Amino acid sequence: MENAHRSGCPINLTLEVLGDRWSLIIIRDIMFGNRRHYRELLNQSEEGIASNILADRLKRLVEKGLLTRQDDPSHRQKAIYSLTEPAIQLVPLLAQMAAWGRRHTPVSEELSIRAQLLEEGGPPMWEDFMAELRTLHLGMPAAGPSVLATLQAAYEETIARKRAV
Repeated sequence: MENAHRSGCPINLTLEVLGDRWSLIIIRDIMFGNRRHYRELLNQSEEGIASNILADRLKRLVEKGLLTRQDDPSHRQKAIYSLTEPAIQLVPLLAQMAAWGRRHTPVSEELSIRAQLLEEGGPPMWEDFMAELRTLHLGMPAAGPSVLATLQAAYEETIARKRAV
């Protein structure tokens, strides 16, 4: 029987799950933008994901165990996507990727403010954020102040300040 993976290297195996252009962007939008429906993910995508790509990646992320899909009780044709524990555990990886991107790429101020706060807050903030995501996506009891609200407020303040200039 042939091995379905190129190698057993943990970096390779992670890239086989997350290494396409869109998977981490979708997880980012669910995680940081609290976008839980297909239409929100499609219409509010900064990068302009195509509808067929979004549908394919959502299906793949559910199959890989990074998202769950449940029917939305408010609308028969809608589904609600939630992060699973393995996806929530990507917070430190995304925080480190964003910190690297802030140092080495031409980021915009408004789209990098959350990354800056996560970098400055370090592992304690990441843990608080993961606990909050567990509350939002896994139904665990709330534990502490909202990191998501702090990140969103910083983003909105940055946009408002830039518009005022």
